Amino acid sequence: MPAKRKGLRLGLLSLMLWGTAIMVAVDHSISYLEGGPFIEASTDGLIGNSILLGIAMLVPVFAIWAFAAFTPVGKNIAA
Repeated sequence: MPAKRKGLRLGLLSLMLWGTAIMVAVDHSISYLEGGPFIEASTDGLIGNSILLGIAMLVPVFAIWAFAAFTPVGKNIAA
């Protein structure tokens, strides 16, 4: 892998996105087993729209990845 791509820490980003996807799949599966729909357009939590909830889940993932990939402090953290 070229040094530039290794410096972007795409493996960390991939790991965080897969973790988010598995977390959402488990949450939807449990909701479906309890008798609810598998996919729902609205939520009962603080954020009522599911699209905004998805964006709110992705923002911290990309923020942590950007910190790890583009700051000198993040680059010193072992992968």
